Amino acid sequence: MTLPAALHQALSRPDSLTVALSGGIDSLTLSAAAALVRGADNVTLCHAVSPAVPAAATARVHEFATERGLTLQLVKSGEFDDPSYRANPVNRCYFCKVNLYGTLSQMGDVVAAGTNTDDLADYRPGLIAADEHNVLHPFVDADMTKADVRALARILGLGELAELPAAPCLASRIETGLRVEPDELATIDRVETLLRDALGNITLRCRRMHSGWVIALDGGVFNALSAERRAGLQRMAQTAIGGDLPVTVQPYQQGSTFVHV
Repeated sequence: MTLPAALHQALSRPDSLTVALSGGIDSLTLSAAAALVRGADNVTLCHAVSPAVPAAATARVHEFATERGLTLQLVKSGEFDDPSYRANPVNRCYFCKVNLYGTLSQMGDVVAAGTNTDDLADYRPGLIAADEHNVLHPFVDADMTKADVRALARILGLGELAELPAAPCLASRIETGLRVEPDELATIDRVETLLRDALGNITLRCRRMHSGWVIALDGGVFNALSAERRAGLQRMAQTAIGGDLPVTVQPYQQGSTFVHV
């Protein structure tokens, strides 16, 4: 199997390599490619366990590593001990990644992340933290887009994982300025799991906004639902969330929880 030359070079160059494995398709594909290039014994996968990581992502990481015989280390990166992260400012992702990459860099290996070229067009303060810790971005080196990564995932035999919807950390569901609380992240994870059980593995978000809770569904799925079905999903979410804040169901729009400066 032949990988893009630039990707092969980026993955083979370091004497040692740790892949920051979130459980999303980018980092899963990067891990599979690294194992192909370096051999299973010469790459380490590192997964951060925290209230902001969906339980399904952690389970997926364990299954992935076990099936491929890859070394997996679990770490606590410590972002919840950082008041700057918990305050949820516009650049919250910076403080998250500073803690994560700081923890991984102490392990001694060169760290690689699954950033692709599409990510460079977004506001991603976590990339600043990556630069500060000399994190490699092999997909960027190989000029690979998200579509390229998914295509590579199919070639590498990742099967249904290649179609995983994008799913950033649970803290991304908390609107800028609202404090990041572990119990609300657990609620978000629980509600999204219930909704995926009902609707399938589609793009969806359970969002905590200043005005209340919003269930955001893939636009095509939302439009195909009857008013009665939408109301039923709203009641399901309201019951799972509890409390007195209102819950609404609407089409998904990227970045809705991010308050721009």
